[in-house]
Amino acid sequence: MTAGEICGFLGANGSGKTTTIRMLCGLIKPDGGGGTCLGLDIVRDAPRIRPQIGYMTQRFSFYEDLTVAENLDFVAGVYELDNPREAVRAIIDRMGLVDRTNQLAGELSGGWKQRLALAACVLHKPKLLLLDEPTAGVDAKARREFWDLIHDMAVDGLTVLVSTHYMDEAARCGRIVYLSDGKIVVQGSPDEVARGSGLVTYEATGADLDLAARKLRKMPGVEAAAVFGSALHAAGMDRTALEQAIKSLEGGGALVWHEVAPELEDVFIHLLSKPVEQQASQPVKDAA
Repeated sequence: MTAGEICGFLGANGSGKTTTIRMLCGLIKPDGGGGTCLGLDIVRDAPRIRPQIGYMTQRFSFYEDLTVAENLDFVAGVYELDNPREAVRAIIDRMGLVDRTNQLAGELSGGWKQRLALAACVLHKPKLLLLDEPTAGVDAKARREFWDLIHDMAVDGLTVLVSTHYMDEAARCGRIVYLSDGKIVVQGSPDEVARGSGLVTYEATGADLDLAARKLRKMPGVEAAAVFGSALHAAGMDRTALEQAIKSLEGGGALVWHEVAPELEDVFIHLLSKPVEQQASQPVKDAA
């Protein structure tokens, strides 16, 4: 990873995303092998790595009976910052927490808790920010605002590795990495991953889309068939079989079909459906 890059970490539950992030932090040691983070050995140099990273866990992990400012004051003390009062003031301003400075953390909504957690993770100005499903359970507006903050910090040179199940978030990353059984299966920009998947995708508009999707899912050559708003997506790796399934669809004449580029969600579902042994793996490289 390069400075200022935002990398999305994707994979099914249990694929090893959180474990990998915790190993990069030095919180757990690998059973075998090794790796590097920020050019340092994740086992031997773990104490040198920790001060240079920020790690935001899946669950809110700060003191709910302390105010926003008190939580950040505590974190500043842990990192022994040279000018803790100024650092806390600056991060409160940057994260838009000024109006909630004296509010108890336990009284914050999910979105504001995430902002507080993010503020605490970058208070010491780390080189690398590790985010483990940071926006799970927050509303769409809060998710967008959170990602705007991430991009703003990336512009200033902060490197970010973020695990997510939201495809709209993955699309906002400069690079995405798909993990399965602890191994990298595919990586690249969102467009590169979609184009290189080999998936053939058709889109249909018309009536009774849900019924058509249900029929298509049972046909050979169709890996996925799902309705997105007013359109039906059907995807598969075998073009001939997929087109034959579409043609044989009863009442299919009422639908208007055209081929479209596969989207990240199509690719994600395709990868989830493949047995682990059929997924070619790539070596894990230095995190940053």
